[in-house]
Amino acid sequence: VQLMESGGGLVQPGGSLRLSCAASGFTFSSGAMSWYRQAPGKERELVAYETSAGGFTNYADSVKGRFTISRDYAKNTVYLQMNSLKPEDTAVYSCKAVVHYIHYWGQGTQVTVYS
Repeated sequence: VQLMESGGGLVQPGGSLRLSCAASGFTFSSGAMSWYRQAPGKERELVAYETSAGGFTNYADSVKGRFTISRDYAKNTVYLQMNSLKPEDTAVYSCKAVVHYIHYWGQGTQVTVYS
C-alpha cells in the first residue's frame, strides 16, 4: 500500500487549498480513508474521515463547514478541499488508509496559513 499526498503550500487566511492523496496497492473502495494533521508542539488530530465506499463522512468540529473529504474512484485518489483557511489550520496534513484493519500512512504535506 502506498499513499502519496500533494497540494500543500502557503496561503493567506480566507484562502483555499485542495490536498490530494493518491492511493495504490489495495482496492480503493474497500479502504476507509481519513485526513489527519499535526501542528508544531501539538498532537496529531483527525480532520476528516470517510468510510469504505464513501458510506459515511465525519469531520473535526474545528473544520466542519469549511473542509470536505471526497474521492475519485477512477483516479484512486482522496481529496481534502479546504476553504476559509485560518492560521490555526497550519500543520502537516497526512492521509491514512485502513485496509483489513491495518493502518497505512502517507508522508504528509505542509499547509501554512499566514497573514
